[in-house]
Amino acid sequence: MPLLSMLLLTLLASLGSAVQAEPLRIVSEPWAPYIYEENGQPRGLDYEASAIVFRRLGIEVQWSLMPWKRCLVELESGSADAVLDIFQNREREKQMAFPREPLSQVEFVLFYARQRPYPFQRLADLQGLKVGVSPGYWYADQAFRTSPLFIREPAPTHEANLGKLVRDRVDLVVNDRRAGQFLLHQMGLEDQVGQHAHVISRDHLYLAFRRLPRLEGLAERFGEALRRFKREPEYARLVARYQEPGGDISGNR
Repeated sequence: MPLLSMLLLTLLASLGSAVQAEPLRIVSEPWAPYIYEENGQPRGLDYEASAIVFRRLGIEVQWSLMPWKRCLVELESGSADAVLDIFQNREREKQMAFPREPLSQVEFVLFYARQRPYPFQRLADLQGLKVGVSPGYWYADQAFRTSPLFIREPAPTHEANLGKLVRDRVDLVVNDRRAGQFLLHQMGLEDQVGQHAHVISRDHLYLAFRRLPRLEGLAERFGEALRRFKREPEYARLVARYQEPGGDISGNR
């Protein structure tokens, strides 16, 4: 083989190795206790479960936390390879590859200020009220998602939503039950905010990958490895650490 051809093949092989060596770029919005930042480091149930799975698969990951709408833009533009804690629907399946195994299940409920406990059993009870929502979020219950009965008031963060609730700038706030409880504990608002028992919708959180052949294969491998991990005592201990808002989440085993 001519020397020039050998040099070209060596260069191409080196470039291929460099590309493969690049870390997987994953974005998400802080949503405790599933993923959030503490002392400059990502933490959370779904983050830690994913990090363990990727470590077992031998894949290096670069994590970035940002507002949810920007997460979707980063994925669509190709600046990110995957997004953590996203809901699956038919529209998203056109652009994203979802593993068969979800990370967590969520239950969306309405939170209220205890001084203004608006009753809620059915959608008609929201007539004329202002409900704090998260921009870009998908709420599985179509009637709630499209109802003209109430006003949707977006906020940049989940903390901002609860802050507006206690300051009487919104009447109710919709959030996942576990995430809302965790955040109320962090913000010291447990005595000021309660939650309705009625569940608006249930859904699953996934790690979704861009629809590229190499990432679609990785999505399948990730789902299989996650399913195996969920059967282990280590995963049960991880869930237990994030089960209660006031529990030990210091990372100590």
